[in-house]
Amino acid sequence: MAKILPFRAVRPTRDKVGLVATRAYQFYDQVGRDHRMAQNPFSFLHIINPGYKFQKEITGKQRFELVRNRYQEFKDDGVFVKEEQPAFYVYRIVDREKNTFCGIVASASVEDYEKDIIKKHEDTLEDRETLFTEYLDTVGFNAEAVLLTYKNSDEIESILNNAMSDRAEYEFTTTYRDTHYLWPVTDTATIEKLQHAFASMDSLYIADGHHRSSSSALLSKKHIKDQESYHSFMSFLIPESELLIYEFNRLIKDLNGLSKEAFLIALDSKFRIENRGTTPYKPSKKHHFNMYLDGEYYSLYLRHSLRTFDTPLDRLDTHILYETVLKPILGIIDLRNDDRIVYVDGRRDISSLTDRIDSKEYAVSFGMLPVTINELKEIADAGLKMPPKSTYIEPKLRSGVTIYEF
Repeated sequence: MAKILPFRAVRPTRDKVGLVATRAYQFYDQVGRDHRMAQNPFSFLHIINPGYKFQKEITGKQRFELVRNRYQEFKDDGVFVKEEQPAFYVYRIVDREKNTFCGIVASASVEDYEKDIIKKHEDTLEDRETLFTEYLDTVGFNAEAVLLTYKNSDEIESILNNAMSDRAEYEFTTTYRDTHYLWPVTDTATIEKLQHAFASMDSLYIADGHHRSSSSALLSKKHIKDQESYHSFMSFLIPESELLIYEFNRLIKDLNGLSKEAFLIALDSKFRIENRGTTPYKPSKKHHFNMYLDGEYYSLYLRHSLRTFDTPLDRLDTHILYETVLKPILGIIDLRNDDRIVYVDGRRDISSLTDRIDSKEYAVSFGMLPVTINELKEIADAGLKMPPKSTYIEPKLRSGVTIYEF
């Protein structure tokens, strides 16, 4: 039984929400952040990048304390208000390609996370967990929801459609041409219907936000005797059919001391290789890979003799690439920390890869088909973990639209 709870979100006033809402901090470079902050005094970036006020890079505990201070100032100035009663929030996004995402912002249970009712498919790093736990404990709020997905439900869809028949509390379009809508749901009967619908589900799956959820679990342990808010975390729950999953391409700095010819010979024992020349190639089947090397495209087909798989992880293309190429041939063991590898999400044009190879910044790139939702669920159900950067998943919520306070 999955448990979701309404909560009293802190959120911008209707007239300010479009000015407050931002993408996550890491999506901006410094120039972009500084420009937005200089032009917009209401941007949530002023809260999460408090050093801008002092024209100084501030890190660690001092930064966390300043984040808390800036957040309090936004509340004092009336930019943020707190919901009068607990609510679920129906959230809808229509992106520039007209993809639609609709789900519920709610509080999810740390107990469900620890009991594996909320299932994981990705490993986390202990130092990042510890840092984010300290951040949450110091600032006293969380502004980025964990993206959870669930099996499509006609009952939940009907409830959401009914909620969206009223005028949205928020409707704003970003400079990236995504339009966002939000409807608070405070009606007790509707809240109970949604809770009952989710209680009938055996599992929820983390699509994005493994570090946020694991840090929330650590925070819960630290405040084990404190109020309920410490034992839940803000989540955005959407049906699995609405997830968009992209691949991550791999860029490698060098060939591990091999010549081009020796590298291709090493690959030949694992793959049937076709030189595609200068014609861009993207795979159309699982266990097929594309490679760009020395100005030319190649298709790599995993040899059938190697297609004996014991677990869902063995069948995963990111794992296959690691076990057949990255580790044994290119000597990349630690996929998270080796600076010889970088990851580029599959939304980017292929030229974003080839230009970096042609400029000699990197030596070779690899691409593959995206992971499917069924692969993600199979791996989570088996208690296995994907290699890092196996999925780039949308939607991405804006920070500062709904804030979860402890």
